[in-house]
Amino acid sequence: MFAVATSYIEVVFYLGTYIQEGETEMTFCERLFEKVQPVWEKSHNHPFVTGMGDGTLEKDRFQHYIVQDYLYLLDYAKLYAIGVVKATNPKVMAKFAEQIDGILNGEMKIHKQYAKRLGISVEDMELAKPSAMNLAYTNYMMSVSQNGTLAELIAALLPCMWSYWESGKRLNAISGARDHEFFGEWIRGYSSEEYGDLCIWLIDLFNEITIGKTEEELNRLEEIFLYSSRFEYLFWDMAYRKEMWGFEEQEHTTIS
Repeated sequence: MFAVATSYIEVVFYLGTYIQEGETEMTFCERLFEKVQPVWEKSHNHPFVTGMGDGTLEKDRFQHYIVQDYLYLLDYAKLYAIGVVKATNPKVMAKFAEQIDGILNGEMKIHKQYAKRLGISVEDMELAKPSAMNLAYTNYMMSVSQNGTLAELIAALLPCMWSYWESGKRLNAISGARDHEFFGEWIRGYSSEEYGDLCIWLIDLFNEITIGKTEEELNRLEEIFLYSSRFEYLFWDMAYRKEMWGFEEQEHTTIS
């Protein structure tokens, strides 16, 4: 897949934008891409992520991630449902509706397959409780999406999809990683052309609807984007540490 962007031209290519040579005006997502790099670098280099790349990540850590991410995706799909309501363009509405199906019947199918390999039933996952980190993240995105504009909704949910694509491409570039007997499926999925096309569609939509917004509005969207990006890092860290609520109470175990 693609190498990590190291220049402005590569960043433009990454985002699927069409700026002609010699033009210097940045799209809003290019601005975000530059701004978020310190946070995303921490995510890309987190031991959970690098452990998937070299195959050394312990299965119990991955199990905690799969269960928590399953719960996360149930709420993440609801954000796209809110997007259907917020959008006014029928094509955008249809694409958001398509994303709901893609999450529930596509992305979560991979989680169910991993759960089966780990000896966890779907019922176990659905009865599991979210960690404090998981709950804080999903509640933040839900609040922004319900109370804000379509642009604010996209600012909240885009970091998850986009940063996963970036991590997937990096891991895919590691020799043998995509063919790993356990983590390979995750890497192939999030580095795939199909997944990348979804990211580019949402990035292009975000660029389109932010044209003409005031600097104050753009700063607000940037803030939301950065908050969600920081939550993404904290989610990896939560999974790696197998954290729930910072103290051990029976009702807050991952799987009862």
